[in-house]
Amino acid sequence: MRAPLAGQGQRIGLLGGSFNPPHGTHVAVSEAAMKRLGLDQVWWLVTPGNPLKEHGDLAPLSERLAACRTLAVNPRIHVTALEADLGSALTAVTIAFLKRRFPRARFVWIMGGDNLAGFHRWTAWRQIAGQMPIAIADRPLWRLKALSSPAGRALAPYRLPDDRAGVLADQRAPAWVYLPIRLSSESSTEIRAGRQPPSV
Repeated sequence: MRAPLAGQGQRIGLLGGSFNPPHGTHVAVSEAAMKRLGLDQVWWLVTPGNPLKEHGDLAPLSERLAACRTLAVNPRIHVTALEADLGSALTAVTIAFLKRRFPRARFVWIMGGDNLAGFHRWTAWRQIAGQMPIAIADRPLWRLKALSSPAGRALAPYRLPDDRAGVLADQRAPAWVYLPIRLSSESSTEIRAGRQPPSV
């Protein structure tokens, strides 16, 4: 099973997605998370296919991995096709595997505010929230929708204030923080539609 190395006690952020294509916001979120959460690494989990999205315009996994590795020049960002190796694109399966494989690492799931808004539609989303702390990266125009979503309301009692983001990796799940970061409207969808150039 291909997975990056995780040392004992290391804090590792997990950023999952189609990366179709990867762009500067993926890098910016990863680097902001490393700084704000005190992470040692961020792993990009390039999914073989998002179960909630159509795959008609999905580039081959090999192409997306190559593009990610070209973009992720920070040596603390590691690109992996772990989900393809697992034979599952379900986040709950990935998280369960990583916790078994690296029991001494401290993982944090990273996702955007747009993902929190639809989190209640993910398979076993409550299980995911109960397995691993979560960091939500702010996205333009999504904060209100995210925080008022079914998952945002259900998880509200477990939200840490922004100034405690640095201890999130040490918290027992469920625990999460909403990270206000420099906002960018850049998205893979917009890039595929040709409405904006990829940022490098």
